[in-house]
Amino acid sequence: MTSSDILDISLSITIQKAIVLIKKRLVKVSKLLKAMAKRHSKTVCIGRTHGIHAEPTIFGLKLALWYCEIKRGLKRLDSCARGLAVGKVSGAVGNFAHVDPRVERYVCRKFRLSPAKVSTQIIQRDRHAEFLNSLAVIGGSLEKIATEIRNLQRTEIGELEEGFAKKQKGSSAMPHKKNPITCERVVGLARVLRGNALAGMENQALWHERDITHSSVERIIIPDSCILIDYMLYLLEGILRGLVVNKKRMYVNVFTGGGLVFSQRVLLALTLKMPSREEAYKLVQSMAMKAHSKNYSFKELVCNSSVVKRYLSNDEIESCFDVKYYTRKAAFILKRALE
Repeated sequence: MTSSDILDISLSITIQKAIVLIKKRLVKVSKLLKAMAKRHSKTVCIGRTHGIHAEPTIFGLKLALWYCEIKRGLKRLDSCARGLAVGKVSGAVGNFAHVDPRVERYVCRKFRLSPAKVSTQIIQRDRHAEFLNSLAVIGGSLEKIATEIRNLQRTEIGELEEGFAKKQKGSSAMPHKKNPITCERVVGLARVLRGNALAGMENQALWHERDITHSSVERIIIPDSCILIDYMLYLLEGILRGLVVNKKRMYVNVFTGGGLVFSQRVLLALTLKMPSREEAYKLVQSMAMKAHSKNYSFKELVCNSSVVKRYLSNDEIESCFDVKYYTRKAAFILKRALE
């Protein structure tokens, strides 16, 4: 045998055990997100596109979105586990010159591995690259959640907050500060995972039947990535358990600008009555821009517009500003996502 016959089998076994531990963390986070999505199935908040207020939605849908992404991460790990459940005992260039294939079958069966169909001195590193990339993608999902929490904790938004302990300091210089430092740590570590994944892909192309440019890299990136994703999941679980959800602020933010975010409803109502959609769009946009630039109430501008009143009754105008219109399908989406 060659040393890689032993080392690669042991690495496959170790990664299988690591995947089991990482999956336990992922399952905890997914269950937590699922419970939170149900809890906030009627919590109204504003949806944002390009960082700008778009239309009202439900906070539970945001949580359900994260839940589904974590579940996809679990599936990726299952795929990686199957891809790395292989071993080889085929000698220095993989041609069984000095060892019988029956030895490989025996050894792999003992460790619940499948013999690699063909190998060189090593198991091919596309398998390990896939694993490292899957960890990086999962890390990206955690980064996505942490980034959203950080953004919604901004002073001018104030919809979410990381938990803050009694004796905790937000800033050594500014006593008023409550900073999303744990979310920031998750985001920073996700960058390390992506760097490790890139190094894993660099390990795929080796000279001929093997060189050792990959082995020194793997001693760092594989254990480090496994430890990092485990730690990041631990951090995120703590963030979610201590998360402060400011429902009142969420609702207030929906009506920032005096109902500007209901402009599409007004547009659609007018489109059905006015000669053309283009005319309706120009009318609604002019009122929206006036409300935005001069800090007027959009709803008041609509209600006081003689042109709008020519086409819409007071009840029709009022219905355009009903939040329930935007949230009426939330139960359907949540059921589909959380089943």
